[in-house]
Order: sequence, then C-alpha cells, then structure tokens
Amino acid sequence: MNFLSLIESKRDGHTLSTAQLREIVASVVTNKIPDYQLASFLMAVFFRGLNTAETTALTLAMRDSGDVLKFPKDKRPIVDKHSTGGVGDKVSLPLAPLLACLGFRVPMISGRGLGITGGTLDKLDSIPGFKTLLPAKRITEIVQKVGCVICGQTDNMVPADKKMYALRDVTGTVPSIQLITASILSKKLAESLGALILDVKFGCAAFMQTRAEAIKLAKTMVALGNQCGVNTRAMLTDMNTPVGRASGNWLEVKESVACLAGMGPEDLRVLVVDCAAHLLVQTHKAKSFNAARKQAEACLNSGAPSAKWDEMLMAQGADLAEVKQKLSLNHTAKVVLELKTRCSGYVTRSDARILGEVIRDLGGGRLSKESVVNFDVGLDQIAKPGEAIKSGQTLCRIHADSDNQARLAGERLASAFKISANRPKLLPLVASVIK
Repeated sequence: MNFLSLIESKRDGHTLSTAQLREIVASVVTNKIPDYQLASFLMAVFFRGLNTAETTALTLAMRDSGDVLKFPKDKRPIVDKHSTGGVGDKVSLPLAPLLACLGFRVPMISGRGLGITGGTLDKLDSIPGFKTLLPAKRITEIVQKVGCVICGQTDNMVPADKKMYALRDVTGTVPSIQLITASILSKKLAESLGALILDVKFGCAAFMQTRAEAIKLAKTMVALGNQCGVNTRAMLTDMNTPVGRASGNWLEVKESVACLAGMGPEDLRVLVVDCAAHLLVQTHKAKSFNAARKQAEACLNSGAPSAKWDEMLMAQGADLAEVKQKLSLNHTAKVVLELKTRCSGYVTRSDARILGEVIRDLGGGRLSKESVVNFDVGLDQIAKPGEAIKSGQTLCRIHADSDNQARLAGERLASAFKISANRPKLLPLVASVIK
C-alpha cells in the first residue's frame, strides 16, 4: 500500500474506497504506518471529512480490527447506551441493572474520564474490589448469567481506535464528527448489539457546546448505527448543569445506589427511565414511549434493579460487606467544607463547567491520561437552577484532600452559582429525540 498517495487523495478531497479504508485500519493495527503519516491522514480527514460510505467503511473496519463479543441465542435482546459525557453523568450505573431487570442483556463497555468529563470506569474503580478489566469470555459469561456487565475494552477490542484516538488527542483532530462517530460506534458494534440509545449532550460542560453541533453529531451517529443494523436513537440533553446533586467518583456511586433504592435526584431518574423506555420501544418490548416509561419506572421502584446491582458487583469481584460499610459513611474524603450562599432568592445557574474544573483540580479527574485519580474528592448537595434558597443555606459541599484545597475550591465555586430574585424558566432536560 502506498500510504502517501492515500493521504494526498484525502487531502485533495477525493473519496476513499472500502478496500482502501480497511487496508489503512489493518496497517494501523500492525504498526505498518508511522505515527507522523497516520497523524497527517487524520488531519486530512479533519479538514476534508468523510462521506457516509467512507464513515461506514471506517467504522466497520475498526470494529473488525479486534475482538467482537459473541453471545449465544437468547430471547433477551442485547442493548446498550452511550453518553458523550459530562459532569455528574452517572446514568450508566443505575441503568445497566434496570435494563437487566427489564429483560435485556447489557454488555456495557465503558471508558475513563479525561479533563472535566467523568469516566464510568473511574466511578466503578472507587468500589472496593470491583474489577473493570475483564477478558472477553468473562464478559459474555457475566452478561448471560447476571444480565449486565460494566467494564472496559479488552486488550484486543477495537485496537485500531486506541491508536487512532491517542494520536487524535495530541494532534487537534478530536472534534471531527466522522472520526468521533467511527470511534464510538466501532466499540458499540463490537458488542453485537441489537439496539443502542445515545445520550448526546450540549452546553457549557459538553463536548458539543451548542445544540446545533450536538444535533449534527447525533444525526450522523443515528444514521450510521441504523445503517450497520443496530436500531439506534439519540436523546439531546442539557449539560449546562451537572446531572444529579453529586459529582466525583465515589460520590456518584453513592447517588447511583440511592437512585436504585427509589430515591436520588429527579433529573438522574428522568435520564435513567427515558433511556430504558426508548430501548423498550426500539426492541418492540413496548408499544409506545409512554407505556415503556411507566414500565421502566415501575421496575426501578420495585427494588429489583438494586438487587441486580449487588449481583453485578459480586460477579465483578466486589466485596459487598465492604461496599455497604463504605456506603454508610457520610464522606470518605479527609476534609468536607460547606459552601453557603450570602443572599436569598432562586438559583439561576449551577455552572457545570466550573464545577467540573474544580473537581478535576481537586484530583477527581485527569489533566492527562497518566494522572492518578482521587476517588473520594468531589462535590455533593449541589444546588440546582429553579430552587429557592435562603442566605446561609448550602450551595454545595466540597470534599477535598486538605483544608487548603477545600478553601481554594470554595473561592472558585462562588462564580459557578448565581442567585436571582425571580424564579428562572427552566428548559426541558431532554431537548429532543432523533430516531
């Protein structure tokens, strides 16, 4: 293969064939393409784009570059959910056991956080004994027996994406709609799914800051997912405010457990129930979204998903007694400081970007892939827009590793909250659905 000619072809805006794209991916996996040439190719794609046929070919070639999960025939549909990420987004944790209780199989392959975007695996790593790295055979065993698993990619699952993403991250080519789509869907297609619900976020703390950008990404992913034989939908959801009232790895696990116990914040419950309802409709297990939503909500309130969560934890190595003891603690960070408001009125802003940056700098996120995450730091009891608040009440609690860290965080967080005399008009959490 003359890779230089392919770079030049894409640089000049020409269309690459399926065979050429498959050869490129195969060469990436076998290290036949130098990093500087692959980076040049990614930059050419960033500026010239890929058409639908090219994006499909690239996605399927990346899927086939490594392990593809195989499941025995079973009446339970295989489904999953993917979020483009944000602050406090712990939806996957209560959703997986809920879906298992609704009669689905859920091989939820997840990732780690980078920057202010929290990672599902980092949250799970805060659970004593829980194993997030499993071989393919064990993943299928747990899915068949328990109904759900939440873990990372195997060493040989979509290896082409690992190398291409690492280069995209350091060459400024991450924001390519086609490359984002191929990266996300290649991993989801490797799960052998029948249906997929996407949570595409927009707002100040989202990867796609504007609704228009989020719509463009959502439409591309939905079209490609369906073209590849997976019934795919996308919800567009607001990420100007954190999901729930807690953000930070262990604090989000605690809030997820509360959700499974029939409690937890309303916005988290809405997203969990809506994701489940869409998948019920997509797999023809419910005739309408309203009926599906009632079915999912009843199941969530039944207590069965909470028991399924414990079952999944044990299957993935967690010590339930130790987990429950940790859950009983008010906090696990060394220092907890309450940030209080000095005025009364209504909360009109709880800026997810500022909150996320503070959590990252407390040690709860990553500045680089090599960063060591502190699972115990973060924020909880976060005041949300629309709520009435009086002078002296708590805007949030800061969980930190030292008094100085907590004090500095409090100073920065003051600008994240805005209090006004008038109650704000709140926009819907789920802005729209793309089918």
